[in-house]
Order: sequence, then structure tokens, then C-alpha cells
Amino acid sequence: MDSLQHSVVHRLPQSYRRLHALPGGSKLQQVPDYASDDLIGLCLLSHQGEQAWRVMQQIQEALAEIQLSCSVVEWEGEPCLFVAREDELTTTCRLKNFGVSIAEAFSQPSA
Repeated sequence: MDSLQHSVVHRLPQSYRRLHALPGGSKLQQVPDYASDDLIGLCLLSHQGEQAWRVMQQIQEALAEIQLSCSVVEWEGEPCLFVAREDELTTTCRLKNFGVSIAEAFSQPSA
């Protein structure tokens, strides 16, 4: 889990819903409107390729230790971790405890 200390994740700005389970894995759909049963996605900014997949598996294991349900799914060519919207705060807290940095989006001040 040492590589988690050098990891940076970013929350995807959209919400997602699981369509259904397929033989090859889950299928997700981006949704425009907020709903309480939506999923949020986290992608890695600090790693790419095979290393990103390994780090995401470590993150998934860290969350499984506290019985938090999540899944790592390929999204736009990269591994992304998807968790229930209601588990977002627990997820980010757990990741911060492991030393994972959470990138925040900056907003432009209104004039």
C-alpha cells in the first residue's frame, strides 16, 4: 500500500448509474441529473497504464477493508473507481488516511 501515499485522485464531474452486469463486467452510463442512488467516479492523476490499474486495485482493497462497496471499471481508457454517492465522504476520508491526495477543482470567482 506504499504506492497509495504518492497517489492523486480526481473526482469525475459527472454522475453515473450502473446499467446492468455484463459477462465482461459492469456497464455504466453518465447521467445528467443528480439522484441519490448515483455513483461517483474517481480517476488517478498520478499514475497511468498498468501502474494505474495496480493502484486502483489497492484502493479497492483499502475500501473493502471497511466493507465499502466499490468497483474499478475502465472509463474512457483509464481505470476509475466508482462508489455510491452516499459513500463519497467515507471514501475520501479512507483514502486520505492512506495518504492519497484528493485533487479539487478550482472555480473562477464571479465578477
